[in-house]
Amino acid sequence: MATHVLVTGASRGIGAAIVERLATESTAVVGQATTAAGGLIAADLAQPGSAAALWREALARLDGRIDVIVNNAGVFEANGIDLPDADWVEGWERTMRINLTASAELCRFAVQHFRERGKGGRIVNIASRAAYRGDSPAHWHYAASKAGMVGMTKSIARGYASERILAFAICPGFTMTGMADDYLASRGGNKLLADIPLGRVAMPEEVAEMAAFLALRAPESMAGAVLDVNGASYVR
Repeated sequence: MATHVLVTGASRGIGAAIVERLATESTAVVGQATTAAGGLIAADLAQPGSAAALWREALARLDGRIDVIVNNAGVFEANGIDLPDADWVEGWERTMRINLTASAELCRFAVQHFRERGKGGRIVNIASRAAYRGDSPAHWHYAASKAGMVGMTKSIARGYASERILAFAICPGFTMTGMADDYLASRGGNKLLADIPLGRVAMPEEVAEMAAFLALRAPESMAGAVLDVNGASYVR
């Protein structure tokens, strides 16, 4: 029987690579993007209520059963401390809403669904190296949102592993996506690459390989694991 998977942020970068990688397995995958294209479910996760609507539509497309959710959708937007107060708070809350709150809502729906079915399930959350290392002065909110995602993942794993509900997180460093391209250009790519012992940023396909492993094959005793993909730029 095919494994049914929902992947958020599936239109490009890591999310698109995860969908492509899962397509080589015995899976049925639906993906989410802010706007509909290529069969993806349109859901603007910055808007309250969008996560619930996405979950309902994904269930409908997957015949009422979801076995795995991969929370990958996220934004990386500068939010300097010199902005007007209201603008700074708005930027903070937008990032938290998309990166953490929507993911939390979807994790909650997944846990409830897995418990109702009584057969367990898997949650794979794409966090970031920033959860542990922090980020630039203009990206407090991004680092905080990803640290929250890691803490949430560990809490879910500890709370529900006994019911075979397995939660994992992946913490990429710089990954060759549109967001990373912009960041590298704005910060001086050569200087940033010098901070990565491997000498290059990660490729989306590398993160996708890890996501597929966690979603489909990782042993149950790995529940709660947080895996790094950062070229040894941050080691724990």
